[in-house]
Amino acid sequence: MSTIRSIQAPAAVVMVRPHRFASNPETAADNAYQRVSTDADAAIVAAAAHAEVGAAAALLEAEGVTVHLFDDHGERDTPDSVFPNNWFSTHPGGHVAIYPMFSPSRRRERRSDVIELLKARYRVQDVIDYSGLEPDGVFLEGTGAMVLDHLARVAYTARSNRADPVALERFCTHFNFEPIAFDTIDRHGRAVYHTNVMMSVATEFAMVGFDLFTDPRRAETVRARLHESGREVIALSAQQIDEFAGNAIELSGRDGRLLALSSRALACLTAAQRRSIERSARLVALDVPTIETAGGSVRCMIAGIHLARRSGR
Repeated sequence: MSTIRSIQAPAAVVMVRPHRFASNPETAADNAYQRVSTDADAAIVAAAAHAEVGAAAALLEAEGVTVHLFDDHGERDTPDSVFPNNWFSTHPGGHVAIYPMFSPSRRRERRSDVIELLKARYRVQDVIDYSGLEPDGVFLEGTGAMVLDHLARVAYTARSNRADPVALERFCTHFNFEPIAFDTIDRHGRAVYHTNVMMSVATEFAMVGFDLFTDPRRAETVRARLHESGREVIALSAQQIDEFAGNAIELSGRDGRLLALSSRALACLTAAQRRSIERSARLVALDVPTIETAGGSVRCMIAGIHLARRSGR
């Protein structure tokens, strides 16, 4: 397990703790991983989600990860604002991107106080705002729609209505990434709505649901590019993708790199897969079953900060 810091594994993150959490009916149509329950008591569900995010943030802090925890009291009708990685991303060199969101309720998640904190605590050179593309029906939902390899400068992207090729090309031009897009189909017969559900790229390994690629040749292209970057490639089954095994993020903690994922995701990994991961990162499980009913897991909950901290902050 390595203690060397990596630009792929941020040491600071943004998380959002919801006070009125609910599974979002606007996003249910194309999110096969979402579970909308009409039986659960809304107040109990919201309280459970609030507690899960707080506990997850505390566990990451205990591991030495800096967590900037924001509260969403629900005044803006944002039922699943717990997934901030979709609306903004940060990049080495002081760059921030703000993204165009498919669902109107997700657009209301964008918060100026988050951006102002980044400017105050970290060195931000510029903020590129793509949200003006929304009236034209052009969407690109951040590091949900793209899985970014910061080392090899590749933006892996599953094609969907959340990842418009025009916006993807524009982002890649501005931020110096090579786009590698591919078509997918999950076990429910739908295109995967977010790439980060089926793929995670860490410093020395990558986990990929190759069974969800519609074109085996494209799957081999992705596998080859990951191998070229020096990574061990861990194949995840479609069933493991359903358990959110692909929705993980590598972070830098006090004692080295760690892979944050949900308890559900960790439970479905094989012993061999765990050994492969633990050669370079320690597995840290976060218990977020209520959050997962909204169709996302630990990776979706964490917006990594790839910015240099201001001195004395």
